[in-house]
Amino acid sequence: MNFCPICSSAEIERKIPEGDNLERDVCNKCNEIFYTNPNIVTGVLAYTNDDELILCKRSIEPRSGYWTLPAGFLENGESIEEGALRETFEEAKLYVDDVKLFTILSVPHINQIYTFFTGKVANYDFGPTPESSEVKLFKYDDIPWSELAFPTVIKTIKLFLEHGDNEVFNEVLKPKA
Repeated sequence: MNFCPICSSAEIERKIPEGDNLERDVCNKCNEIFYTNPNIVTGVLAYTNDDELILCKRSIEPRSGYWTLPAGFLENGESIEEGALRETFEEAKLYVDDVKLFTILSVPHINQIYTFFTGKVANYDFGPTPESSEVKLFKYDDIPWSELAFPTVIKTIKLFLEHGDNEVFNEVLKPKA
């Protein structure tokens, strides 16, 4: 940060504010403290009663051309469920029913928290959007594991295939050494 967004001062210093225990950007002119917090990503693992789930082929970076569950960043003013449903429609033109929180995955090395819900596919006229070049139902046995975009997606799908949607899983994902 070069300038204070409150007073426009260039007197920004990285320091531990009084009463805190972590370094923050602090404006030495107006004393405003600027906190940087993790981003929340939310989405849906949408499935059918025929042992299929929806995957979207990304048409945007990162990982363009790889398959993923429909998901994206939570917006201010949304609940995580509202954000998950919005992202699912934005990326797949898909509606889901029987929505349940399924995974909460902390990824501290990239400052992100992922929440995935499960939900039953409610409409079959889903399809690609500007964010997804392809949207497809995959039989569980035909999931393209080597073409999945993110470890959080792989983990969520594996937990779903192993346990169904009867539990909520909360885990910390660490980078591979």
